[in-house]
Amino acid sequence: MKIDPLTLKENPFFLIGKDWMLVAAQKPDGTSNMMTASWGGMGVLWHRNVCFVFVRPQRYTYEFCEQSDTMTLSFFDESYRDALKFCGTKSGRDFDKAKETGLTKLTDGPYVTFAEARLTFKVKKLFATTIDEADFIDKAVLEDSYPQRDFHKMYVCEIVEIEEREA
Repeated sequence: MKIDPLTLKENPFFLIGKDWMLVAAQKPDGTSNMMTASWGGMGVLWHRNVCFVFVRPQRYTYEFCEQSDTMTLSFFDESYRDALKFCGTKSGRDFDKAKETGLTKLTDGPYVTFAEARLTFKVKKLFATTIDEADFIDKAVLEDSYPQRDFHKMYVCEIVEIEEREA
């Protein structure tokens, strides 16, 4: 069932920080990959409902995000915690993550979704920038989160559609 972002009853802090999400993107050749993320945000920017997605360049999913104008953020019930742990610690270069976790990957045009997801955000990229060391005001955040200076790329994405699986 499609829901309006204004009627979303979920807490984004809990969704992203505690539930975690699968970030998935598809290249023009149809191949796709996903990774677990627990950093991000949601809000309003440029008069649009947006989300903020962060991906480090060394992650395999990064090249998929770079080659696509769209991505999905998928949220699952707690029973999928092990699948999310796997997708966050193993690389799609070495494993077919869907096969290994039992997740059913579906393609909906440019979007990669999962039959088991309870909530899926379909988003399109609006803006991207790589975090820069010089922009940190609080240097403790820099030292705590980037001791190796492996900075994320931040994507600001418009929320195109939210799908909620009916229980």
